[in-house]
Amino acid sequence: MDYTNLFYVIAAVLFILGIKRLSSPKTARTGNAIASIGMLIAILATVSSFGGLDFKLIAIGMIVGSILGATFALRVEMTQMPQMVAIFNGFGGGASALVATAEFFSKYGTSEQSTFLVTTIILSIFIGTLTLTGSFIAFGKLQGFISGQPIVFKGQQALNAIIMMGLIVFAVYTVLGGANQMNAFYVVIVLSALIGITLTIPIGGADMPVVISLLNSYSGIAASATGFVLMNNGLIIAGALVGASGLILTNIMCKGMNRSLSNVIFGAVGLSSDEGSSETKQISIKSSTTDEAAMILDAADKVIVVPGYGLAVAQAQHAVREVAEQLESMGKKVLYAIHPVAGRMPGHMNVLLAEANIPYELLKDLDEVNPEFEDCDVAIVLGANDVVNPAARHDTASPIFGMPILDVDKSRTVIVNKRTMNPGFAGIQNELFGFENTVMVFGDAKEMLNTLHKDLKEL
Repeated sequence: MDYTNLFYVIAAVLFILGIKRLSSPKTARTGNAIASIGMLIAILATVSSFGGLDFKLIAIGMIVGSILGATFALRVEMTQMPQMVAIFNGFGGGASALVATAEFFSKYGTSEQSTFLVTTIILSIFIGTLTLTGSFIAFGKLQGFISGQPIVFKGQQALNAIIMMGLIVFAVYTVLGGANQMNAFYVVIVLSALIGITLTIPIGGADMPVVISLLNSYSGIAASATGFVLMNNGLIIAGALVGASGLILTNIMCKGMNRSLSNVIFGAVGLSSDEGSSETKQISIKSSTTDEAAMILDAADKVIVVPGYGLAVAQAQHAVREVAEQLESMGKKVLYAIHPVAGRMPGHMNVLLAEANIPYELLKDLDEVNPEFEDCDVAIVLGANDVVNPAARHDTASPIFGMPILDVDKSRTVIVNKRTMNPGFAGIQNELFGFENTVMVFGDAKEMLNTLHKDLKEL
């Protein structure tokens, strides 16, 4: 008896349970483990269902993949995790496209080349190749190889429309067959790669977390389409789960950033932005020291810590916990304000603070914590930029206009720690730094917090 589909069902249940446990930092690790077990079961079920396979090659592939995956997991820093997620999304899409391409070549000119098969192959190649090139563009923007600013030019949307029309024409021709079917097939691959690039380059750095989430969804859809190519239920289920969950996350992030999902999908986010006034506006700042910051905190009753990318770069999560514990021993109330896109990916700050064993109940999301700023004595901003920029409320020329932000400017005093005055991921100046109630303490976040901790103990 063939138990393959039974094992696929078991794997699917484990996938769902794993995704469910990923919803909380407390259970995320066990969620990953459960989903990994499910994937192992699905792989073993798939391998066992085929005869005449070269298990030596399969074993070599699994060993090489495991080594590479473990190497990335161990060596890549948390600050580089978005880049790794982006490139892994690309690899997933590319793998789906390669499998579909191989299936097309193996069935080309045979009686098995049905309309349904070619249609699913085209869909898999289109989505997979788009994901591959789009993910590499996202990786380049995150890594600094490509400008994080939106890359726009006149007639960009018209070009995208022409490429898509060409894709449809050549895809239909490939499905229907004909003397030049193979040439049309190659054109589909090239146009799919091109549309992935043109849809991603106009999206700026501020919206890149949304793009990564969307590309993750695409990689799942590509895998599901490849499942139909191979008629593999396990791949169909796994791909559909990834695609659906990725799309849900993308929609949640779009709402959190006041972005249109359709604009992100069609690469139109950066086309309406005009960054002129945001970059040229001059501000006057007040620089301070950790000694002065300690005295300000000594007089406070309620403190809200706002972690950002600077905290992640400095790996200062343990240092901020020590400062918070010192403040609590002095009778202060300490909370943590978490913006959904602080850092460079969803949950970035939650993971860092959880690593430092900061109690989960102290981590407050945007909607929950914003009312708290109105009676907050001191807000400590650690490397956050765009997510605390008041320009999002009123500056229509700003690329972050309309994005919900943490209302740190409503605190009585704001202490901002940054290494330099360089702009954030959106590439714009933060007007918060020039506010009357804001003081700047420059330096590495970890070093600054360690010094602040000593100053607080000496009070």
